[in-house]
Amino acid sequence: LLGQQCASAMSKNVGVESYSVALFWDGSLKKTALFDFHRQHGGKMVEFAGWSMPVQYKESHIASHMHARQHCSLFDVSHMLQTKVHGKDRVKFIESLIVGDVAELKDNQGTLSLFTNEKGGIMDDLIVTKASQGYLYVVSNAGCADKDSAHMMAKVKELKATGYDVDLEFLDESLIALQGPSMVRVLQPGLSDDLRKLPFMTSTLTTVFGIQGCRVTRCGYTGEDGVEISVPCSGVVPLAERLLMDDEVRLAGLGARDSLRLEAGLCLYGNDIDENTTPVEASLVWTIGKRRRQTKDFPGADIIVPQIKAKPGRKRVGLVSTGPPVRQHTPILSPNGRVIGEVTSGCPSPCLKQNVAMGYVETGFSKVGTPVQVEVRKKMVDAVISKMPFVTTNYYSGQ
Repeated sequence: LLGQQCASAMSKNVGVESYSVALFWDGSLKKTALFDFHRQHGGKMVEFAGWSMPVQYKESHIASHMHARQHCSLFDVSHMLQTKVHGKDRVKFIESLIVGDVAELKDNQGTLSLFTNEKGGIMDDLIVTKASQGYLYVVSNAGCADKDSAHMMAKVKELKATGYDVDLEFLDESLIALQGPSMVRVLQPGLSDDLRKLPFMTSTLTTVFGIQGCRVTRCGYTGEDGVEISVPCSGVVPLAERLLMDDEVRLAGLGARDSLRLEAGLCLYGNDIDENTTPVEASLVWTIGKRRRQTKDFPGADIIVPQIKAKPGRKRVGLVSTGPPVRQHTPILSPNGRVIGEVTSGCPSPCLKQNVAMGYVETGFSKVGTPVQVEVRKKMVDAVISKMPFVTTNYYSGQ
């Protein structure tokens, strides 16, 4: 039930895309290349961002969540938009749209960044990798795929008209995520590359268990050590079946993915960040490159950069509470009962055995340890502003 509630909450807050990758059209919802595989393994399919995706499998949401924390879980994330940016002006192009410093990246290094608009709002979050093969590899959200692709294509057209050399390639490939402390033991036998030399936010183009042309990136959405593997659609089912041969690996769906990312303090676009939220309000100042703050040459810089020193009127924070679960749109109140903000994501934490949430409050109430209240079912519940992540992350730094 929790998994279904999480998925339902997510599906109400993302747009339905018209452009997609690795899909098979059935007249209503889009399907990834693993659709039949999910059903064969007991996946409970729900609508998410116009796709038919598994919310959970045969085991409970809590068991699935804890398995990813303690062992290793396999997620289908093929609904994400994968793009290659080609041309000698590819870095100038992407930096004209995002807040990150891509020029400073080393080969095969990536960064989390943000598409912003002229008002300083966040259009989407994305990961940009500077591939050693001479292109940028970009992964952005499924719910924003139509918006993101149109936004990038419009900019390409504008720049090419002034003589820039840049082109886009939208990938028709699957994407799976292998997440958890057992990931290395599971995946290393299938790689010639040494995973000890692939720290967090780096990437390699390689063969995975005999399947050629796979891009393995050390990243994920759970807070655990893990990888995302971009794989040709023809090879994704064999690869998934091969990974599941290891007893450490179980399939996981949207329900566990949502509670895992929330425990890790990670934003869900459409819930926790949107076009009316600036990176400073969202506590994502670290995504703005130092050089970019000086040059102020990204969309909305004139609004965003001054906020860094002046501080915005509201701020994204973590919340911890007991009692009934805290959900999206729950009002946050000061101790004397004045509304000071709103919850954007929330669910019971399987690891902490208490409710965790994130939301926005007036900056004066954003200090960790500040007591607040949340209004749940017309009753006031005590809560406290908490640091994030709620659960310690285990990203691999190469040490």
